[in-house]
Amino acid sequence: MRTQRLSTILVLLLLVWLAAPAWGVSREIVQLQTQVQALQDQMTHMQQSFDERMGVMKNLVEQSTDSMNKVAASVTELQGTLQKQQTDTGAHVDQLSGQIQALNDTLDELKARLAKVSKQLEDMQAAQQNVAAQQSQQTQQQQQQAQAPPPDVLYNNALRDYNAAKNDLAAQEFADYVKYYPNTDLAGNAYFYLADLEFRQGNYQQAVKDYDQVLQNFPTGNKAPAAQLKKGFALLELGQKDSGIAELRRLIQRYPRSNEALQARDRLRKLGVPATGTTARKMQ
Repeated sequence: MRTQRLSTILVLLLLVWLAAPAWGVSREIVQLQTQVQALQDQMTHMQQSFDERMGVMKNLVEQSTDSMNKVAASVTELQGTLQKQQTDTGAHVDQLSGQIQALNDTLDELKARLAKVSKQLEDMQAAQQNVAAQQSQQTQQQQQQAQAPPPDVLYNNALRDYNAAKNDLAAQEFADYVKYYPNTDLAGNAYFYLADLEFRQGNYQQAVKDYDQVLQNFPTGNKAPAAQLKKGFALLELGQKDSGIAELRRLIQRYPRSNEALQARDRLRKLGVPATGTTARKMQ
């Protein structure tokens, strides 16, 4: 715009110079030429300055453009790197998640196996403890048997004290006999005499249990009829009339010609009930 203004001024000066009178032509021409030359020099200088500034600006713009392009390329490269890192990180995270899940599954399986092994160890320990307890019990029984009198001596002593009415001593000796020698032929007799002593002492409940030992473990022994008779009497003493009557009736049916059967019939007669029937309930 400044160059255009200078051009316009030069044109105006030329027009003024052409329109001036002839007598002042030479002087004014010289002045105009001087001014035109000054203006031309000024325009040349301004053009040079403008060109220099434009060159500097162009250089700055080019440098800025190059810098922006480099920055844009760097940003693009950085974005690509970040995306790749994110992709790689995501894949790595997925891989780690899979590995962690696999480890958790393995840990659960190990826990289950450990629980199973622990249960087996507990069972083995319990079995060992049971075996140890049984061995200890057997050892104790063997030691007690070694300290106890021989079975025939112990039984004869107990029977002698029973006949002598030494009830407490006889009861202890019969109890020792069934404890140390529970499987001998005389064990059934020992249980019977022990129950009979309990019957004498009025301990009918325990007497019934020991009479049952004779009936269940020695049903063919010579004390079985007497044990069943005395069991029926003990049940009657406990107030279990129906059970006592049923026991006496079974005795009569089982051993109809025995002396115990006669005693059972007599007791039933005194109770006012027949020797046969199904009115009695089974003892609980």
